[in-house]
Amino acid sequence: MTGLAAIAAAAAAPLVPLMDLWVPILIATALVWVLSALFWTVSPHHKGDFGQLPNEDQTLGALRQASLKPGTYGFPYAASQADAKSPEFQKKLETGPVGTLTIQSADVYKNMGKPMILSVIFYLVVSVFVAYVAGRTLPAGTDYLQVFRIVGATAFLAYGMAIIPDTIWFGRGWTRAGKQLLDALVYALVTAGVFGWRWPGM
Repeated sequence: MTGLAAIAAAAAAPLVPLMDLWVPILIATALVWVLSALFWTVSPHHKGDFGQLPNEDQTLGALRQASLKPGTYGFPYAASQADAKSPEFQKKLETGPVGTLTIQSADVYKNMGKPMILSVIFYLVVSVFVAYVAGRTLPAGTDYLQVFRIVGATAFLAYGMAIIPDTIWFGRGWTRAGKQLLDALVYALVTAGVFGWRWPGM
């Protein structure tokens, strides 16, 4: 079959409704969730992602006195562009430290049920959107490798690309970003394999 004939045949073939892809959606969601849990609890490559505060007890005491609520804080802080240009703010930048501080609720560590459920929902939403893109792009009966390519690229974009601007602007660290991108690549490959395996035939 020539290239033009293949394109014409693909265009004439019926696309795949989202409802026909619920099996790979659910399988991919479950596998990615399990992999994520293993990466963060068993695999050693994330062990060094967080460092300990120097003089932890004293630092925590100072933060406790500030009565910080859960949220993200930037320091030094400028409320406007004018404030950012002020000599006082510039001096704070020069003397440091400069960064962001995230305060969480202790419930995140005491009860991990909620974050786990939210993670499952996130992976499910990603799988649904990946399925939508693939279903609008590839007809039923598409061969495994072609499904793998489209689904894998789409899933990697969903799981990995948001890490980059967060690293550029908020100093999360390129080593940490690289490890998270590696995780995203594994999630994408697994998702692609599942969709290629369970892709509807003609």
